[in-house]
Amino acid sequence: MTGAISPDRRRFLTAGAAVLGAAASAQLWLPGTARAAEATLPDGVFSLGIASGDPLHDGIVLWTRLAPDPLNGGGMPDAVVPVEWELAEDDRFRKPVRRGVAQARPEYGHSVHVDVRGLRPDRSYWYRFRTGGQISPTGRTRTAPHPHSRGGSLRVALASCQNWQHGYFTPYADMLDQDPDVVLFVGDYIYESAPSATAVRRHEGTGEPYTLEQYRNRYAQYKTDPDLAAVHASMPWVVTFDDHEVDNDWAGEIPQDPDKQPHDAFVARLTAAFQAYYEHMPVRASAIPNGPHIQMYRRLEFGRLVRLNVLDTRQFRSDQVTSQAAAENPSLTMLGAEQKKWLLDGLEYSPARWNLIASQIMMAETDLQIGEGKLWYYDAWDGYQVERNALLEEFADIRNPVVLSGDRHLTMISDLKADYDDPDSEVVGAEFVGTSISSNGDQDQAAFHAEWDPRMPDNPHWKLIDAHRGYHLLDIDRDGIDAQVRVVDTVRRPTAAPSTLARLRVESGEPGVRLV
Repeated sequence: MTGAISPDRRRFLTAGAAVLGAAASAQLWLPGTARAAEATLPDGVFSLGIASGDPLHDGIVLWTRLAPDPLNGGGMPDAVVPVEWELAEDDRFRKPVRRGVAQARPEYGHSVHVDVRGLRPDRSYWYRFRTGGQISPTGRTRTAPHPHSRGGSLRVALASCQNWQHGYFTPYADMLDQDPDVVLFVGDYIYESAPSATAVRRHEGTGEPYTLEQYRNRYAQYKTDPDLAAVHASMPWVVTFDDHEVDNDWAGEIPQDPDKQPHDAFVARLTAAFQAYYEHMPVRASAIPNGPHIQMYRRLEFGRLVRLNVLDTRQFRSDQVTSQAAAENPSLTMLGAEQKKWLLDGLEYSPARWNLIASQIMMAETDLQIGEGKLWYYDAWDGYQVERNALLEEFADIRNPVVLSGDRHLTMISDLKADYDDPDSEVVGAEFVGTSISSNGDQDQAAFHAEWDPRMPDNPHWKLIDAHRGYHLLDIDRDGIDAQVRVVDTVRRPTAAPSTLARLRVESGEPGVRLV
């Protein structure tokens, strides 16, 4: 399944992206059913592009949102609009597989989520939408391998943290060239910060989003980035959120600044943020929010090669601590009891060769104190010591656990250890903390290493740290994971030069990661 994309394929996908709901299931093609809306729909209904996600061996989610005036609420009439969709085995749709009609409803921002089933495993498909006489760009997607498939390979791109104001999303242009089978995005798809006059690109609006329309406008702005749109149109995504999709450093129903955001007001903000998130992501109907709650943790299978456990480390976590003693409180939780049991059961009974865990925040220890003593990074799993350490003990009995994280705006690749107080303790897994797509902008690399390199002796489990912008590319087969740290030279301009900063390897049956 792996391999770099061909120049012809890249031109097709880039051109398609440049042209730039309610759940629906497969049904018969009904020609002309969307024609009634032609006279009333403004031009440019597909301005936000298209996407696919959460691949199954026999299914995929297809997404779009009708928004002719994307930065001003969408610009659609207050009416249900039928949208024709089509899936084929070729990019010219000469071999149609599934067709149908979905209803784009105003209460879901005229978003469309089509959960197509009955597909063949490990197969590429092409798709498009049509309504009101307008046709969307053509997208390409792919199903997962058959559940009993033991061989093959999987190419995963790990991405996170794309701050519009900090720069252009230039790493996606390189990701498109590398043609991964699936993109795993582990949080901070948007940032809720107010517009800044000094930003590389200014946020829309006049302040932070709080209402549904304000969150819709913020997502719409991010969706207009051409490199992001191209990658969405060319491969399936698996997504989860972190904090900035709602409010910096929120936990449960507690905002970052409870003195300024009363509980009822923050619950209303959560409700608006979750609905906007659902409206703009290629996820199934199981993720339709219930007020201030959304079902985000879930499991995806890629044959017998990979089981992917996608976590939610925000909705169920205890409030963030601020001291060493508080971080060792055994009552604190990151996952909540139900999600923790779900994760452990899924790991213990997994038939897969590799057990991947998508965790929005870093699991390996960060000791910020140079020399004697420890100073943990409380916003990560370090702030929840007892639960984290118990989880790592369980990893010792799990086949090939690998954690894929984001949040830090840094590349931090580490061994996972049973006991970070003991440098000689058992290595139980590996963690790849992906750098950001654009957050923190173009950092001063010399200043970064002057600050962080002195901490390396206190964190011997760290194998690589870096502050370039980019993403991680992982080629997974039965024998191991070959990882590349892909970086760009700038996010301050719309184009950038990509390169491979480092290559690493995880061997099957040998916990830990090494540079190669």
